[in-house]
Amino acid sequence: MSKLNTTLLMTGLALAGLVSGYLFNQWTQQQKLEQVTAKTTSGKISDIRPAFTLPDLEGKMHSVSEWDGKVLLINFWATWCPPCRKEIPAFIELQDRYRDKGFVVIGIALDQKQAVIDFTDPMGVNYPILMGEDGAIELAKAYGNSLGVLPYTVIVDRKGKIIHRKRSGLSYEQVEAMIKPLL
Repeated sequence: MSKLNTTLLMTGLALAGLVSGYLFNQWTQQQKLEQVTAKTTSGKISDIRPAFTLPDLEGKMHSVSEWDGKVLLINFWATWCPPCRKEIPAFIELQDRYRDKGFVVIGIALDQKQAVIDFTDPMGVNYPILMGEDGAIELAKAYGNSLGVLPYTVIVDRKGKIIHRKRSGLSYEQVEAMIKPLL
């Protein structure tokens, strides 16, 4: 076999490996989201927080049930979304101020991991960022975002009931007014 044929064969095998890895990752994400969707496919938007499990930026899996008994702000966002980027500093400040009162912000990124890391690290994000990537659109729908808009935020009370759904950017004052009665 000539050197050129060997190089072409090795390149083809490397590409096949990359494509296989990508497709396996997409399949795994789809399986996780199908589990979420199966719990919420009654055709109605539930007022009860749908269950989900997603990886954080280090790849560790987190279930929303980890935060049972807390007031949650679950924010679906992406780095390429200007209103999403604008509201994150308010979420950081709110997390600092109300953490000790049982408040947790959870960011679910509909983006690529490296873009999320490059954006969140310099900002000093102090709350969990979970990687939903493109598949998180189905999860957002389970939470009531039938239009697929970003940013999309839900406020969940300590009992797991969705109290507020917002299809736009939020300010510090708006979030504070929604969560204070729940703390």
